[in-house]
Amino acid sequence: MAAQHKKITPQSWEKAWVQTWKQMQMDYELPVEANGERKFLTEVRTWEKEKKRLNRIMKEFKMGFRDLKEIGPAVTVFGSARFREGDPYYELSRKTGKVFGEAGFNILTGGGPGAMEAANRGAWEAGSPTYGLNIVLPHEQHPNPYVTKSIEFNYFFVRKVMLVKYSCAFIVMPGGIGTLDELFEAATLIQCKKIGPFPVILVGEKFWSGLRDFVAFMASQGVFSEEEIGFARIVDTPEEALDMVMRSMPPGLKKKLKKTRKK
Repeated sequence: MAAQHKKITPQSWEKAWVQTWKQMQMDYELPVEANGERKFLTEVRTWEKEKKRLNRIMKEFKMGFRDLKEIGPAVTVFGSARFREGDPYYELSRKTGKVFGEAGFNILTGGGPGAMEAANRGAWEAGSPTYGLNIVLPHEQHPNPYVTKSIEFNYFFVRKVMLVKYSCAFIVMPGGIGTLDELFEAATLIQCKKIGPFPVILVGEKFWSGLRDFVAFMASQGVFSEEEIGFARIVDTPEEALDMVMRSMPPGLKKKLKKTRKK
């Protein structure tokens, strides 16, 4: 179950920051298998070394494009890795994956545990293709077992390109810093007309109401225009999210979805 809501005072925020900063003071270690990457990043950046890095990045892009090129109509589900089976948000994510899977969508997630696992699991239970785009982290993140295909990335930004490129909607479950990063990356790309427009849907009214209040405050400070406030819709059920996505889809894509559903 989620922890009891506790007010964060300026003093407790500062105390947490000081503790975090102490932990960041040069004792950060990558896992053994990533030592080569650490050495590469801490050496002087010559042009030859930068070219090697570019080759590594290009290799990951090619892998993603190759492995996802045949994907059907898909939605990406973002969410926290920290929920466990039986937690309300785990089960909400599982139901979301199932509802979209039954509708004929392929499901993309970050491939890890928590809400990602739950969404993959729901789609897997519905018999829908389900993909996990896993990331190599200093702390372990193993691919969850409910994916049709798992693809492993070293670079967050390459992984995020894949999660955005192959989706016609972004479903955002409750989550922390990583989830917010993914949410606002998608919202920024849509705002700047680099992609879409595609629907961005936040599932969980209680969880996301604080974000809505904060956006309202930011708008009052002049950093959001009135038309930008609605960059995402907040809903309480997977069915509401599916209805919004279905209404946003062009007829040609809906036909492909129907073909997928019949298989």
